Amino acid sequence: MKSTFHKANTRGHANHGWLNSYHTFSFGSYHNPERMSFGVLRVLNDDEVAAGMGFGTHGHSNMEIISIPLEGDLEHKDDMGNTTIIRQGDIQAMSAGSGIQHSEKNKSHDQQVKFLQIWILPNKVNVSPRYDQITLAPDSLKNRLQQIVSPNPDDDGIWIHQNAWFHFGEFNKGETNTYSLKDSTNGLYIFLLEGKCTVNGITLEKRDGLGIQETGKIDFIYNENSKILLMEVPMAN
Repeated sequence: MKSTFHKANTRGHANHGWLNSYHTFSFGSYHNPERMSFGVLRVLNDDEVAAGMGFGTHGHSNMEIISIPLEGDLEHKDDMGNTTIIRQGDIQAMSAGSGIQHSEKNKSHDQQVKFLQIWILPNKVNVSPRYDQITLAPDSLKNRLQQIVSPNPDDDGIWIHQNAWFHFGEFNKGETNTYSLKDSTNGLYIFLLEGKCTVNGITLEKRDGLGIQETGKIDFIYNENSKILLMEVPMAN
């Protein structure tokens, strides 16, 4: 087993006033040659958007972009005609493919928005752009891992153009679980949103990240009430 541990306070940080962002991997003005990606997981940004502010219309191509709201409401608009709101409990995915233009704005006058922005390199390029979002059942995360992303349109969650699976869960102190990789050649990147847990003997605290490779099963012990995101991804594209 190989592991790569990223403490929360070692992430890149950029505060633009309207946007306060922490970068697990190199992004924007933060460049660390030792933290370019974890396999096809290229971007993991922990973003806070000030009230009334947001990302103006901009473009992407050939990237799978997943957003997970943690607090507040974010308005999405794109050049495919979609106008929608995402909020805590929703999962949003865009396959940028041959090219997409979109904006994301915090419409609140007094509340910030917190969300995770995740970029995955696709296994197919120049596909037709696509937008999707789902709402998780309120009890679907309680002391269990809920699949939220997969490569299969018929599976739970949103599907993307990559051999990747994401799971999200909220666990009480004292709970345990084991994650079995779907593909033994994949790696697993673990991001602890809240709490404290032990993963194969390594202790993670709030906003810590851990990448694990070359193993089929990973054991979790939750030392505090915890919220966790697991991202199983190919290590090469």
